[in-house]
Amino acid sequence: MVSQKLTEYERKRLENIKRNAEMVAALNIHSKAAILSAATKRQKTKQVKKPKMENPIVTRRSPRTRIKPPDSKGLSDKFLKPISMIDAFIGYEKESNQVLVDTILSIAEETQAGFPENEEFNGAKDVKDGNFSGFSEKGTLDSCKSEAFELPVKEEFDEHLDTKKSDPWLKSMDLKPENVAWPMPGRIMEVKFFPCTGISMIAVGNKVGNIAFLNMDSEDEIDDGIYIYGPHTGAISGISIQRYSMSKIYSSGHDGFIKLMDAEKEVFDVVHYCDKTIHCLSQQPNDFWNLYFSEGRGVLIEWDVRTGKSSGNWMLHEDTINTISFNPQNPNIIATSSTDGTACIWDLRSTRSRKPKTMKTVSHGRAVNSAYFSPSGTALATTSLDNNVGIISGFNYEDTSMIYHDNSTGTLNLSFRGIWGWDDSCIFIGNMRKGIDVISPVQRTRVMTLQSPQLPAIPWRFDAHPYEVGMLAAATNGSGVCLWTP
Repeated sequence: MVSQKLTEYERKRLENIKRNAEMVAALNIHSKAAILSAATKRQKTKQVKKPKMENPIVTRRSPRTRIKPPDSKGLSDKFLKPISMIDAFIGYEKESNQVLVDTILSIAEETQAGFPENEEFNGAKDVKDGNFSGFSEKGTLDSCKSEAFELPVKEEFDEHLDTKKSDPWLKSMDLKPENVAWPMPGRIMEVKFFPCTGISMIAVGNKVGNIAFLNMDSEDEIDDGIYIYGPHTGAISGISIQRYSMSKIYSSGHDGFIKLMDAEKEVFDVVHYCDKTIHCLSQQPNDFWNLYFSEGRGVLIEWDVRTGKSSGNWMLHEDTINTISFNPQNPNIIATSSTDGTACIWDLRSTRSRKPKTMKTVSHGRAVNSAYFSPSGTALATTSLDNNVGIISGFNYEDTSMIYHDNSTGTLNLSFRGIWGWDDSCIFIGNMRKGIDVISPVQRTRVMTLQSPQLPAIPWRFDAHPYEVGMLAAATNGSGVCLWTP
């Protein structure tokens, strides 16, 4: 193939290209351009992780963890100072407060009249020292005997005791329309009789911290004998009324407070405060100055009101203590029930260690709602979510039997608690059919059910009047309070 002959224009063009290339090569432009381009590119830097410090710096820590004294302000002073009864009163008529004060003082004066001034029970000291010279066989002061109903003394649990002996008053128990009241909104958590005769007075506490006093014999059309106060900010977990100091009433709440309502001074005074829930409150018979209460998870505390200090602190259970019950025959002996599934009997004289040994431990399949000594002190009744009512009896509480009772409440979040009546023959406990089952410890079964069209809801909290046989107070899962009478 013959190559084409270049024109003059093409020849000149090729010569110019060759000359320009030689000039560029001589100036070393390409290499400098490459260097300049590389310098302008973004450099990628490798991030290096900082090593973890063995002792990290915490910028926000509480004074306690920094070993500093607590804030001197603490809880607001208004919560720690006494509250006058008139300021705590939340009823409709402020004048009703004075009516209640006068009523309580009148009851206390009449009751105190039978108690000699020169004789005084020395509370926990006499009990712990084993001094029972002031006690009668019933577990009350000899000097405090009254004409009220007295229980027969039993040396041991009577297995032949039958509800047939109680039939005359048991079958006559009735709920009259005038004995049903709705004192205040909110579920009633605690119910307690005033331990007196001649007047039917009941104290109840609800889930929002209010306490109502009901004079069931009142004919006052203005307040219907109902007096409501708001001393707590959490659910009421305990109410304690001693027979010979009825003008002074203790209450505990989930807000961590224990308060004393003093009708003579007309105040609610703070006895104790903690940042934990107080689940239950109890006192030894005729011992006004010492309180026993459950705080937090499984801790039992003995509190001396006079010194304002704890005189005992024991870890008794692995979970919440729900009830504390003193043996009416021997106040040294107490029983506790717990959410950990056990109920235990303890001797206060041997609770020196942090975790003392039990006299008796009763195990249930689920939480134990309550454990209460019988009136004779020779038996203990437990109520558990495992659908059993336990009966512990015998000279050393060596005998245990379980009685089936449906204690499940579904989604209502209730906890049934079986209580003894006026002797060792029967136990009262609520059911989901708006009735009160009567269980015989001897026959080990339900023997009857108290029912009434007047009963507004499910009864779940009870108190048997200590001196009036057949008088039973029941609080419902709503806000109703019912008084059964013979």
